[in-house]
Amino acid sequence: MSFKLGKGKSPFADRGEIKTKHGFGKQGGDADVSVPGTPIVRRNLEGGVMGEANNDGSIYLSDKVEPGSSEERQVLMHEMIHQKDMKLGKLAYNDDSIKWNGETFPRKTMKGKDMIMYEGEWTEAGHDTFPWEKMPWGH
Repeated sequence: MSFKLGKGKSPFADRGEIKTKHGFGKQGGDADVSVPGTPIVRRNLEGGVMGEANNDGSIYLSDKVEPGSSEERQVLMHEMIHQKDMKLGKLAYNDDSIKWNGETFPRKTMKGKDMIMYEGEWTEAGHDTFPWEKMPWGH
């Protein structure tokens, strides 16, 4: 078996701007917010949602969050914990359910809202009563 060195991934200059060949496809992320191995994509998120951790390893960050703000750091830390939990197998989700530590909770859209059955009641997704939404710092 042979080994061949490929083309380098070193930074390069393009019209006076330093760039890199590393990328994450079409959603390369926000150049101003960087989390190694996790593309951060700013977009319009509905219903007051500030961030979303996605199954593909990316994080959507609301375009209403001010770049460089403490709110931005807090939202990113929160979503990174979700990413960590998904990578460890503690958290998983799809359109029909949320799985947390081996327990499955039904999920569906009701009156345009993402709802999850938890402790016998349909509760809107993102609510801080869900165990997967409890953060080490209390939010």
